[in-house]
Amino acid sequence: MKKILLVLSAVLVLSACAAKKEDTSMLSAETLYTKAHRRLQKGQYEKAATYFEKVEMEHPYSKWAVKAKLMGAYAYYKDAKYDDALMSLDRFIKYHPASKDIDYAYYMRAICWYDQINPSDKDQTASKNAYRALNDVVTLFENTDYAADAKAKMNLALEHEAAQEMNIARFYLNGKNYLSALNRFDEVIQKYQTTVHIEEALYREVEIYTILGLNDNARKMAEVLNYNYPDSSWNKKAQNLIK
Repeated sequence: MKKILLVLSAVLVLSACAAKKEDTSMLSAETLYTKAHRRLQKGQYEKAATYFEKVEMEHPYSKWAVKAKLMGAYAYYKDAKYDDALMSLDRFIKYHPASKDIDYAYYMRAICWYDQINPSDKDQTASKNAYRALNDVVTLFENTDYAADAKAKMNLALEHEAAQEMNIARFYLNGKNYLSALNRFDEVIQKYQTTVHIEEALYREVEIYTILGLNDNARKMAEVLNYNYPDSSWNKKAQNLIK
């Protein structure tokens, strides 16, 4: 008897949920958009995204549909659903390149990647994608506030990439795999010259060349380090190595 009552209760609950499902087919695009915006302001990001999607689907040719596409992406972003946000933004950029909000769409796409950047000991795919997306903002919208912010964030993305290369290089160095370490440090020197890791990378090459007995190479790298960073603690260590 208890089992029957439990089953009946479950059916009633499901029926009630189904009955509460909102029918929006008769609502105007503006009404749906307003509902979505109110949910967004209340922090109900998932519900807001759902309403914005309804604007797109039920009123695809209205002026609200274009706005909803971008705001839906923002709602997904606030809900940390980055893949959904990126899909919406890519669609907006593809189909509305002349929109007055196109710069914001590019910027939001970059921020979606930027917010996913991992610590340097984790995968750096997001930092690479963030750098490329941020560079698009700087290149395409150079005189905007978005570009100014993107430039600052590009530096941090590079720092993360360089830090990962340094971690791998140090791992090889500690394991006495000197050639592999040298290649990784050289990668930092060639690609990440504006990061804080450049000084150590130069020193490590001096160190490795010294270990390998390639003293001429060690001196050349020490000269580069001394010329560019004369006051660096890494430079002082390098000069002591080649004495």
